[in-house]
Amino acid sequence: MLFQSSINLNLKDADVTYYPNFFNLNEADTYFKNLLEFINWEQDNITVFGKTYLQPRLTSFYADNKNSYKYSNIIMQPNIFEDDLLEIKNKIETGLKIKFTSCLANLYRDGNDSNGWHADNEKELGKNPIIASISFGAERPFYLKHKYDKKLKRKLILEHGSLLLMRGETQTNWLHQIPKTKRIIGKRINLTFRIIA
Repeated sequence: MLFQSSINLNLKDADVTYYPNFFNLNEADTYFKNLLEFINWEQDNITVFGKTYLQPRLTSFYADNKNSYKYSNIIMQPNIFEDDLLEIKNKIETGLKIKFTSCLANLYRDGNDSNGWHADNEKELGKNPIIASISFGAERPFYLKHKYDKKLKRKLILEHGSLLLMRGETQTNWLHQIPKTKRIIGKRINLTFRIIA
């Protein structure tokens, strides 16, 4: 693991660090292939502003406890961590010295799959949640914008095998998104490790 190379995004009212090569190319390729096949991918209905439609990506939730996770009126029951996810979790915990309890996995099948502006601030995550976000597969742009200072924005390309660590007051003060793109683009798997007490 080459997680020594890290970039602090130096965002106001936030603590965000990017590790472009957290997993080497061979590890990233292997995990991408295995997770695509073995994760129990599902497409839930999502309700936004009173309208219900199919969520524009596939998801699955894993945990080392029985605690459910709720967001956008979706209640997710946990699967038990399978081998590859457990291996990834252990590598992250060793590298970051942080213990995580759960993982929300997202599969972006192509450029039409997306995740709108949001903060990971559900009450189950507690105050100032720590989110470790792993990317495997196609690179996608990740946008951040400050909730209160409209001038503050940032764009980052999330690379294959990278890790983005958000902590401190990031979720209180910033929103983030993965927008749709008209470009022909391959599949991307995103693993967001969280702590649900």
